[in-house]
Amino acid sequence: MKLKGKVAIVTGGGSGIGRAIALAFASEGATAVVVARNMARLKDVAGEIASRGGKAAAIAADIADEVKVKEMVSRTLGEFGRIDILVNNAGIPGPTANLSDMELDKWNEVLSINLTGAMLCSREVLAGMIPRKSSSIINIGSVGGMSGFPMRGPYCVSKMGIIALTETMAIEVGDFNIRVNCISPAAVRGDRVLAAARAKGKALGIDYERVLERLTKDYSLKRLIEPSEIASAAVFLASDDASAITGHNLVVSCGLHISHY
Repeated sequence: MKLKGKVAIVTGGGSGIGRAIALAFASEGATAVVVARNMARLKDVAGEIASRGGKAAAIAADIADEVKVKEMVSRTLGEFGRIDILVNNAGIPGPTANLSDMELDKWNEVLSINLTGAMLCSREVLAGMIPRKSSSIINIGSVGGMSGFPMRGPYCVSKMGIIALTETMAIEVGDFNIRVNCISPAAVRGDRVLAAARAKGKALGIDYERVLERLTKDYSLKRLIEPSEIASAAVFLASDDASAITGHNLVVSCGLHISHY
């Protein structure tokens, strides 16, 4: 097992990519602490891990709230004694609007969760990681953080910030043998993407499968990414297999970045 005995916090762990990462970590021997605002979903994930013989805990917390983040980290340390891995996955898509029409509260909400939340979680776990001189932080970015997209301003800015945060932290904590990396996916199969495809298909009078074909036409592999594929990348970066890798942005895009960027 690649992560045996490790304790990992996965934010946004109640669904989608976060759920897949938590399940994968647990299958590799880690204790998965899943964090999000929806406790019911977190309990489902923790229960699923337990049913497979793994170890998990569920903590409800808003990562944009500094006090709640401190409480979440303190509770994890109190229960398990250490934090070896942090996955900053929690995020929201935010509004679809031109910047000329952007509402400030919606802009601030995206940055507070997607970017500031990742900083807060990282800051709090580093207090314990630095003295032990080991550990790994993995930030979940996006291909939307590698280039601007019309009407997706706050999301793109937040994900570009995540890449910069990754590189900055990697430099700052390298002396303590702490690795910091980023995974940037393109569209990942899940409820959010499929719901958007169905809604667009209905509006256009076409099958949602056709919408997905249009979405992935610039993907070299002509398909969506599966959550399990992001999870596999996270296991790799968290494990000793990636012991010399830090400050890296691993693009998992089914080839979108080749044709689009």
